[in-house]
Amino acid sequence: MAGPSHRSLITHVRGILLTAPWFLYLFLADVALSLLLPLKSLAPELVYNLSSRLAGSVWWWIQFIFQRANGAQIVCSGDELPRGESAIVVANHQAWSDFYMIQALAIRSGMLGRCRYIAKRQLRFVPFLGWGLWAMGMPMVSRSWLKDKSGLDRAFAGLVSRRLPTWLISFSEATRFSRRKYQESLAWCKKTDRPHPMHLLYPRTKGFIATVQHLRKAPHVKAVYDVTILYRRGSEFQEVPTMWDTLSIPSLSKEAGYTFHVHARRFPIETLPYTDAELARWLERRWIEKGEWLEAQRQKCLARKEGPC
Repeated sequence: MAGPSHRSLITHVRGILLTAPWFLYLFLADVALSLLLPLKSLAPELVYNLSSRLAGSVWWWIQFIFQRANGAQIVCSGDELPRGESAIVVANHQAWSDFYMIQALAIRSGMLGRCRYIAKRQLRFVPFLGWGLWAMGMPMVSRSWLKDKSGLDRAFAGLVSRRLPTWLISFSEATRFSRRKYQESLAWCKKTDRPHPMHLLYPRTKGFIATVQHLRKAPHVKAVYDVTILYRRGSEFQEVPTMWDTLSIPSLSKEAGYTFHVHARRFPIETLPYTDAELARWLERRWIEKGEWLEAQRQKCLARKEGPC
């Protein structure tokens, strides 16, 4: 298995050579997206479709670096997701690299350019990335629901009234997983008498409820996809490569030993409950089941006697 030696000068140079053309293209795409903004009020569907094509090309390229150039093998399991279907996507959040797993599913479903993430407002200030997210009109949220509600209402209204094809993606835990955050989440659930999922943080429900209650009014939004993301490196469960590792290290799966697994479940939107309280409990149950699925994968690893997992 590859170790720290992979992070050699040659590896870093390789990463720069692979990503420099992509960063240039990202900058040009962000400029093009910004130039489309004045047309948004005049031809919203045209701007949405053009921005989707631009975004899809940017995301396809970085996916190519991850999977083809750097040999990341992504295992996709679970329900077959229909091609071209608009949906709400909820996922656990382990690391920056989670988007690779969601994009792998989106490519299979022909929806890569239609991915729209509910993103943190702080990302607006990230060079290149934040500029593009803002120009595409992705919902940007803070930690204050009162501040976010009106902005989300406007974003959802456009998707509903114009029937824009989309995967609206959110990481329902609202932050990346860490052991400290896991202990804080566990303590909060114990204090409030809520069940706590294994290997995950307790999900935030308000954004999910608002998303479902708005988008179930759109006849083209057919389902909620529950996506579970799993990493492993050899015997280390949920061991995640850094973002730079995903862009620079060759043979991420065969030599560096990383396993990338994404498991999807599809729920027709008409089967979801209608009250806010029931929707919150629905999401809570999904997270309990996600934790059970992750634990089952960990136990399979233990059964193969591959170490601690």
